[in-house]
Amino acid sequence: FSGVLAEDVLRALLELQERLAATTAWAPGAGRNVTLQDVCYAPLNPSRPGVGDCAVSSVTQYFQNNRTHLALTALQEDGKEQGTVDWHDHLIYCVNSPLSFKDITALELSCMAEYGGP
Repeated sequence: FSGVLAEDVLRALLELQERLAATTAWAPGAGRNVTLQDVCYAPLNPSRPGVGDCAVSSVTQYFQNNRTHLALTALQEDGKEQGTVDWHDHLIYCVNSPLSFKDITALELSCMAEYGGP
């Protein structure tokens, strides 16, 4: 993995998404500041969405937009061979099985997005 699929780039993307999600804008017609929750598509919680309910399409959703999930590693044994699995293995699994609620690595992370969808 290199380029846009490097861990430091994914971390920077998470930081940018957090800043964008926290952005507000004055809406003169409403007479108040509006946020992402006011305008986002939130299919699983449309009446009172939080930031995590918004359907944001991003590769970081395979990690539920969670830095801790991105940093996880685990020992995994495959027959007689033992190795370490990390975000690379999870990403490869999720790209091939995006509807999975738990990957087959020792990380056992969901491929579902933070908002609950694929």
